[in-house]
Amino acid sequence: MRVLVTGATGNVGREVVRALKARGIAARSGVRRPLDDSPEAVRFDFFERSTWDPAVRGVTGLFLIRPPAIARVTDTLNPFVDAARGAGVQHVVFLSVLGADTNRIVPHHRVEKHLAAGGADHTILRPGFFAQNFEDAYRADIVEADRVYVPAGGGAVSFVDLFDVGELAAEIFSKPAVHRACGYVLTGPEAVTFQDACARLSGVVGRTIRYEPASVSGYARHLRRRGLSWGQLAVQTILHVRLRSGRAASVDPTLERLLGRPPRKLDTYFARRAERFSPCSG
Repeated sequence: MRVLVTGATGNVGREVVRALKARGIAARSGVRRPLDDSPEAVRFDFFERSTWDPAVRGVTGLFLIRPPAIARVTDTLNPFVDAARGAGVQHVVFLSVLGADTNRIVPHHRVEKHLAAGGADHTILRPGFFAQNFEDAYRADIVEADRVYVPAGGGAVSFVDLFDVGELAAEIFSKPAVHRACGYVLTGPEAVTFQDACARLSGVVGRTIRYEPASVSGYARHLRRRGLSWGQLAVQTILHVRLRSGRAASVDPTLERLLGRPPRKLDTYFARRAERFSPCSG
């Protein structure tokens, strides 16, 4: 099998490519701007259909990620899925979000429905909050102000490490017939509050990282100063406010069952990526 990984340079895509290669599965990285002429990288853009055919030529698997900037999946991801299937892709693994199977507001819902309408040649992953949010959405506040600033109140979260998501994706592509038409909820092994998470991170980086609960309006202003669009701002705010209800605290056993081992804890992730939280890191 050869797998095309869209968004291969992002947090999720990198882990999927790593896990595929570790299993001896050929991985082709679909990126907007390939850095070299490596046969493992191909130019790919959801908005440029001329890049679609070369990207899927000769591949039998597709790991599909929706870029945050794309909301209209009916003009981008869904027709690309059709093109990939038409070119011979036999199995699609789609990175969705928790609750997308019933939440019609999120764009992932429409992709899930489109995949299901086309047959059973797919698997849907519905992870909760990523541990990698700390080095992505929260990193600037951590390195610049030694804080995590979100409107989550005291809500707890079962953070899932993308290392495990990548491992599961590789497992699925190694045995696609076992996972046809399946949808999996993916969480970490424990629920922790942001206050607890910051205490754990403090112990790893050797300085105090505090959790500062944000108000909705304060967080919105903060994200605008960070340069987020109004659409991105709304999504980020809603996602974090919903954490106050505890809906992200549930621990699901699916990931442990599929991997045959417990998912990685937040502490393990912090220890592995500690250098990313240094004020001196790039």
